[in-house]
Amino acid sequence: MSELQVERYLQKHPQFFNEHLHLLEQIHIPHPSGNAVSLISKQLEIFRSRHQEMESQLTELIDIARDNDTSILRMHKLSLALLDASTLAMAVRNLNIVLSDYFLTDFVAVRIIKEPPYPEMPELFIAPHSEQLQPFSKERSSQQPGCGRPTLAQARVLFGDAVAADVKSCAIVPMIFTELEGLLAIGSREDDRFVNGMGHLFLTQMSELVGTRFIALLKQY
Repeated sequence: MSELQVERYLQKHPQFFNEHLHLLEQIHIPHPSGNAVSLISKQLEIFRSRHQEMESQLTELIDIARDNDTSILRMHKLSLALLDASTLAMAVRNLNIVLSDYFLTDFVAVRIIKEPPYPEMPELFIAPHSEQLQPFSKERSSQQPGCGRPTLAQARVLFGDAVAADVKSCAIVPMIFTELEGLLAIGSREDDRFVNGMGHLFLTQMSELVGTRFIALLKQY
């Protein structure tokens, strides 16, 4: 459509902008005021700016709500998987499945700081005075999750020598309970999957779920 056709259409339909006020938010109409800025122009400019700001805030709130819904669904799946486990072996297996499928992680590890009560799963336990705990002194003393690139020593203890070099980022969450002490670790091949400064709420809640279920299952031995 040519400019002349648009002009003729508007001449024939002078009420057009009354019926399509939202278009005024997106176009600039000059005013015959010379170098001075008319009050109407200034008001429209302020209105557009506020409107864009509100749209950005609304989009941000929607994104946050969507992320929260996803996190809640993942935690629900994790809770069901842990409750479904009747043995430690089943709990570890279910934990690996849920964290891989729903949390999109590449590596999962749980280490309980305790003398192995039975020989079937020795890799699940680390003796309280073992040298393997030295790389985790910061996480254990702070009792806060640590995120970022793990040291090679940490990755070897948690995930094994075979894949330790493949872990580019990791969340290491200490589990500190009256009846259980341990470490929960989630690793990724991506450098920016777990970064320093990311939120710890869901990581802490995850460790509480895992720790509480493991306490109950350990009472069987």
